[in-house]
Amino acid sequence: MAWENQTFNSDFILLGIFNYSPTHIFLFSLVLGIFTVAFIGNIAMVLLIYLDTQLHTPMYFLLSQLSLMDLMLICTTVPKMAFNYLSGRMSISLAGCGVQIFLYLSLLGAECFLLATMAYDRYIAICHPLRYSVLMNQKICGLMAASSWILGSLDGIIVVTVALSFSYCGAREIPHFFCDVPALLTLSCTNTLLFERMIFICCIIMLLCPVAVVLVSYARVIMAVIHMGSGEGRRKAFATCSSHLTVVGMYYGAAMFIYMRPTSDRSPTQNKMVSVFYTILTPMLNPLIYSLHNKEVARAFKKVLGKGKSAEEIA
Repeated sequence: MAWENQTFNSDFILLGIFNYSPTHIFLFSLVLGIFTVAFIGNIAMVLLIYLDTQLHTPMYFLLSQLSLMDLMLICTTVPKMAFNYLSGRMSISLAGCGVQIFLYLSLLGAECFLLATMAYDRYIAICHPLRYSVLMNQKICGLMAASSWILGSLDGIIVVTVALSFSYCGAREIPHFFCDVPALLTLSCTNTLLFERMIFICCIIMLLCPVAVVLVSYARVIMAVIHMGSGEGRRKAFATCSSHLTVVGMYYGAAMFIYMRPTSDRSPTQNKMVSVFYTILTPMLNPLIYSLHNKEVARAFKKVLGKGKSAEEIA
């Protein structure tokens, strides 16, 4: 196999996204700021849901899993990019590239299935409220979340195993700021057409199928909300669903743009820009979107802050 001809000392060069011009230094600083906000925001969301017993419901449990995935996703790409930029070293080992591909794809896949699960949860909560505690009990919710992680990991294992089995030659320069599979395949010495078709089929399963679940679920939800008698209930339902639909639109739209276009239509610059959007911006926006539109999260945050102030006063 080609793998036998490659060693873990065979480095790739990540060309990155920034140079050292004043404008790019400013943009790099902006990315670090976004990373900090995303890091703190997602950790805060996970801790809030864990600490506040009133948030121990299926919806918030799934939201905590989304925040955990976003936290891991942004930590998979940004720290390495920042280290390379600040140190001037642009290399990444074959092993490091494989780990990055596995984590990145596993988290993307898991998030695809989790967002569909969250849509199904809202459908049951709004369209079948009397059966919600049965259809979305703790066991079922945990099983659905675990399935998202497992399916995402399987996708990561399959893709990274095949991707690293190819021979890579030439300058070994990846036109990206992390080891993204489409960018990596441009360096392969062997024919990757069959593998690219396999990736396309995987995208149909992992993107279009969850999108179908989301669309059907929210079509039913919107119909149910329109027929609601209570104005307050209608507003609350729309607030919750609009937050989720905003996240879904950003995430699936960007992922489809990257992975479901023909190879000939792909531009390294476009791919890098869109990748920044859903690997850096989206993990920052998710906790902000859910917290700003959610009174329960705001209440929990004030409650935790209140406990902290009370402890300081007692001390």
